[in-house]
Amino acid sequence: MKTNLLISLFLVLLCACQAPPVEEYAVIPQPQEISYTPGFFKMGEDPAISYSGDLNNEAQLLQAVLSSDFSVEATLKDSGKGDINLMLDPTVLPDKPEGYQLEVTSGKINIKANSSAGILNGVQTLRQIIKEKDGKYLVQRAEVTDYPAFSWRAFMLDEGRYFKGKEVVKDLLDEMAGLKMNVFHWHLTNDQGWRIEIKKYPKLTEIGAFRDSSEINHFGSDVYDGKPHGGFYTQEDIKEIVDYATKRHITIVPEVSMPGHASAAIASYPWLGTSGKQIKVPGKFGVHYDVLNVSDPRVMEFLDDVTNEVIALFPSPVFHIGGDEVKYNQWKESPAIRSYMAKKGLKTPAELQIYFTNEVSNMLAAKGKKMMGWNEITGDKLHEYQSAEDTKDVDQQLAKGTIVHFWKGDPELIKKAIDKGYDIVNSYHIYTYIDYDYKSIPLSKAYSFNPIPEGLSPEEQGKVLGLGCQMWGEFIPTVESMNQKIYPRIAAYAETGWTGTEKKDFNRFLNSLSHFVNKWTAEGLVIGPVE
Repeated sequence: MKTNLLISLFLVLLCACQAPPVEEYAVIPQPQEISYTPGFFKMGEDPAISYSGDLNNEAQLLQAVLSSDFSVEATLKDSGKGDINLMLDPTVLPDKPEGYQLEVTSGKINIKANSSAGILNGVQTLRQIIKEKDGKYLVQRAEVTDYPAFSWRAFMLDEGRYFKGKEVVKDLLDEMAGLKMNVFHWHLTNDQGWRIEIKKYPKLTEIGAFRDSSEINHFGSDVYDGKPHGGFYTQEDIKEIVDYATKRHITIVPEVSMPGHASAAIASYPWLGTSGKQIKVPGKFGVHYDVLNVSDPRVMEFLDDVTNEVIALFPSPVFHIGGDEVKYNQWKESPAIRSYMAKKGLKTPAELQIYFTNEVSNMLAAKGKKMMGWNEITGDKLHEYQSAEDTKDVDQQLAKGTIVHFWKGDPELIKKAIDKGYDIVNSYHIYTYIDYDYKSIPLSKAYSFNPIPEGLSPEEQGKVLGLGCQMWGEFIPTVESMNQKIYPRIAAYAETGWTGTEKKDFNRFLNSLSHFVNKWTAEGLVIGPVE
C-alpha cells in the first residue's frame, strides 16, 4: 500500500513538473522552421511598435493590421524598445532577401530581416498567430526562421476581358501581401479591351476600351448579353496602384499583348493590323485572326511609343509581351508579310514570330527591361490551329535573357527551354488556371502543383523562378464570380511558392486555412469549396 502511494505521489509530481503544452501556429504559407517554447506573449490594449527610420511603411501597415484585425490601438515609436520591434539587420538570412526571423518571448516580439520586404513578411506571419482568448490577445512563444522557396510567386488578373477597377485591384493586392505573394501580373490588353491610357495614342482607350456586347455561357456559344462593357485606367490610376503595391513589396508586371490578341488596338488604329481593314472591338471570346502587321515599320514605332509610356509607369524589371495564341492565317495570306519573310530569310510563321519577338526584346533591353512571354514565343507547336509546316525546322533562336512563361504543352518543353539557357515561370494551365471550375482544379489539385517538373538537375531546377496562378476573365463579369474562383485556391499557390514541395502537407494546410476562410467570410467574399 505504501509503495502504491509513493508511486501515485511521484506521478502527480511528474505531471506537475511537465511543461504546459504549446499551441502550434496555423500559418499560410507554412514557415520553414518553427521552434516552440512554453508560454505566451500577452498583448496589451495599446502595444508599442518600435522600428527604425527605414521601416516607417511596415510599422504603419502593422499598426493598421492590429487596429483592424484585433481592435487594439498600437502606437509607433521610432526609437527605444517596444512591445513589437521591427529591426533591419544585414546579418539575418543575408542570402534570403525576403526572409525574416520572428521571436516571441513572454515580454516582447522581435521581427528581424535584412530587408523591409522581409520585415513585412514577418508582420504577415504575426497577424496569423495572434489568438484571442477571454478577451485577451495572446501569441505562443516561439522562434521562426522563414524564407521563400521561389523568388517568383505571382497572381495574374486579366482585365482585357472585363474591367474591374482600382478598389478591386487594391483588395487583391492586400490578399496577395497577406499570403506573401510578390508579383502581380497585370494583363492589361487583349482582343476585347485595351485598359491602359496611352497619351500618344488616345484612340486605344477612346475606342479600344469599349465593346458593344460580350459572349456568354462558354467559348463558341455565339450567345451575347447585348450589354456594352468598357473601362480603363488613367496613368494617374496606374501610378496610384503601383505605389500601393510597392508599399506591400509587390512588383506589378504589366502585360501588353503582341503580336496576337491585339484586336482592340487594331480596332483603334486599323493600320496596325495585317489586313488593314477597320474592325470593331470584338465581344466574342477565344482566339482571333487579327494580328499585328509586323512587316510595317510603323507598327514597331507604335510599340516603341507604347512601351515607353508603360515603362514610365511600372518600375518592374520585367515586361510581359504575351505572345500567345497567334493564328498565322493573316500572315500567310499577306503579300507584304510574305515579301518581308523572304527578305529576312524566314521560312515559317513561327520563325517570323520569333524574329519579331527578338526585335521587341532588343527594344526593351535598350530601355533596361527584361522581356517575358508565354511559351509560344519559343516557336514550338502548341495548338491544333498551327500546322506542322508552320512550326517545323525553326532556326531562329529566342533572344537570350528572355523569361519563358510556360502554360501549355508537354512539360518536357520546360527542360528544352532551360537547356537553351532561359529562365522559366511555370504556370501549367491544368493546375494554375483559376478560371477553370473546381471540378477541373479542386483545391487539392491546386495544392499538389510542383513548379519544378521531374527529371531536372539541381542546376536546371535553379532556372525555374517560380509559379503564377492565372485569373483569366472571359466568363467572370462580376467581382463575385471572380472571387469564387480565386478563393481559397490562391492560398494553395501561395504556399506552393513560399514553402516548397518538401514541406507541404495538405491536411495541415486545410487546418491553417481557417484563418483566411474566417477573414474572407467576414469581408463578405464569395469563396469556393474548401476541400
